[in-house]
Amino acid sequence: MKGSGGTDGGVGLFFFGLLMVIGGIYFFFDSVRVTTGHAGILSGAMGGGGGRGRMIDTTSMGILFVPFFIGVFSLFVDARRKWAWWLTYIGLAFLAVEILSRIRFIVDTKLTHLLAMFVLIAAGCALIFRSYREQRRFTKPDDSRE
Repeated sequence: MKGSGGTDGGVGLFFFGLLMVIGGIYFFFDSVRVTTGHAGILSGAMGGGGGRGRMIDTTSMGILFVPFFIGVFSLFVDARRKWAWWLTYIGLAFLAVEILSRIRFIVDTKLTHLLAMFVLIAAGCALIFRSYREQRRFTKPDDSRE
């Protein structure tokens, strides 16, 4: 029977490796916590840094909506204005950058569990790659030579 990559055998090895990789990735993603609330790139730059160069939260987040608001207003007045479309896109880009820059990922797991996840992923990938090689059949030694 032809298996992975057209070689003999290796189908079981491939699927076992795939199962290990999927399990390791699932356990890794299951241990990641997502939080927000820190200063974003744009709002942190607007809020100053207290003189130490670090970003702080600011209450001036509304300023990021101004380009978007003006762009949408202008589009409802006359949708043929190219600058209004560009201003709307730029306003959306500002908002997207601010939202994405506020997201923080925290891996909340024990070191032993993290190592087990990495072993599952690495070993699974190795089994998948190994399944593409020709599989040798292990046979009993021939007793007739004695």
